[in-house]
Amino acid sequence: MEENRYGALRRRILSSMILVPAIPFIIVMGVGYIYFMASLQESTLARLVRIVEDHKHMIESFLYERQSDLRFVADSYRYEDLVKQGALRTVFEDLGRKSSAFSDIGLFDQNGLHVAYHGPYELAGKDYKDAVWFKSVMEEGVYVSDVFLGYRGTPHFIIAVAKQTEGKPWVIRATIDTSLFSNVVETVRIGKTGEAYIINTEGRFQTQRRSGGALMDSDPEAEVYGPPHRMVKTFTAEDIGGKAYLYAFTALKDNQWMLVVRQEKSEAFKDLWHVSIIVLLVAVAGGILIVSIAFYTTNRIVNRIRRTDTEKKELGQQLVFAGRLAEIGEMSAGFAHEINNPLQIIRAEGSLIETILDDFQAQGVLKDSEDLAQIKDSLHQVHIQVDRCGEITQGLLKFARQKESSRQPVDLHVFLPEVVGLVKRKAGVEGVSLSVDIPDDLANVQADPAQLQQVIVNLLNNALYAIAEKHGPSGGELALEARPGSNGKVLLSVRDNGSGISKEHMEKIFTPFFTTKPVGKGTGLGLSICYGIISKMGGTMEVSSEQGKGTTFTVVMNAA
Repeated sequence: MEENRYGALRRRILSSMILVPAIPFIIVMGVGYIYFMASLQESTLARLVRIVEDHKHMIESFLYERQSDLRFVADSYRYEDLVKQGALRTVFEDLGRKSSAFSDIGLFDQNGLHVAYHGPYELAGKDYKDAVWFKSVMEEGVYVSDVFLGYRGTPHFIIAVAKQTEGKPWVIRATIDTSLFSNVVETVRIGKTGEAYIINTEGRFQTQRRSGGALMDSDPEAEVYGPPHRMVKTFTAEDIGGKAYLYAFTALKDNQWMLVVRQEKSEAFKDLWHVSIIVLLVAVAGGILIVSIAFYTTNRIVNRIRRTDTEKKELGQQLVFAGRLAEIGEMSAGFAHEINNPLQIIRAEGSLIETILDDFQAQGVLKDSEDLAQIKDSLHQVHIQVDRCGEITQGLLKFARQKESSRQPVDLHVFLPEVVGLVKRKAGVEGVSLSVDIPDDLANVQADPAQLQQVIVNLLNNALYAIAEKHGPSGGELALEARPGSNGKVLLSVRDNGSGISKEHMEKIFTPFFTTKPVGKGTGLGLSICYGIISKMGGTMEVSSEQGKGTTFTVVMNAA
């Protein structure tokens, strides 16, 4: 029943010790994790947006520089000069010194006729008046095409600039090296899976895609992008293979192209996974720590409660025992008083018998004989034993009598032997060698004799118990010593070779109801009462002990 109560108490305390720190710990970890993950995700997206913006600026700068190159040619040369044999070759070589982006160059008249050409294809003389790009450049003055096949039958895109001389328009056009342009677009590197590519409004690749996608092929994920935006947009989606990607895209070339940068989601947010693992490890470690501390603290609390309950139970038993001793003490005083009456009668009757015998002997009724001598010896022994009983009862009455404390000079030469006489017979029965050492020149002490007797008797009885506990019926030594101290003090020491006192018990030795004796053997009040008595008389009590070797109690009193 008792163990069930402690088990239930242990479970309640343990659950409280776990839940109280665990709930705020989980809340703090959860909120911190959410905010940190959101911050890390936001920084990842911001980094991707910044990369897209920088890449967009680089591509637009590349296209603008190529347009500027052609405008420079159109502004620097006349139509008649460019038509001449070898003129475009010279221009192409001049442009090549600045940039290797052009793969060919051509000149067109106002009717779309390819009048001059320098490059790897036979395009001179071709008619482009119905080509979309020609119509657009004649209307807008500059044109950047999508990737198309054209007469050459290979994917390419061109930049064309229109110029008007003496009212006659003409066009200079250059083809951009698609491999070089693709390299420009693909230079972005984001981890191992990051890639950049361009698609047009129809969703066709304008540059190659490293993970798969040739020029002019349709992008299978084009429909998830939505319409082009001048601002960078981000989202996550799965490709046709079911692999999740983080996308960022923005518009190019007046919303005709779309720059797309994507990276596998697992790689883009790998820092998030690392943080998640760290948070998980911290949570597990924190949980283990909380549970460990909870178990440790719970065990200590329950053990402390168990020990307190045990001490409380023992204290109750000691109080009952102390009450019984008090009752026995009161009864003993009454018994001693009652015994005195028959002792006095025995003494009186013995004296009467002696008187009658003396009268009979004087009258000659009884003659001297051996029997008469034995009778007189027996009467003498009766008187001796009656006196002895009287001394015992008087000592008991003196010890138990309640009266106001009165300090007076006490002669230790007389007082200590009387006190030792109260326990001398007990010491002899238990085989303890009892010695008393009192210097002849020792001063008297200022004390209440009855209370001082109570203290010394208690110390002697405790010493006898400790000696019997270690040595049994033989081998015990008990010494009562008195000696002068410094500053007008007198030291009374009770030294034994008993079982001694452990270090952990030394600081509790004068605590009320503390005892190392089994239940029923002691109340735990003796030393605390002695300490209080000596303190009230202006003295002090000290103790030194070594477990297994013995104990010395020293009472320091004021000399009279």
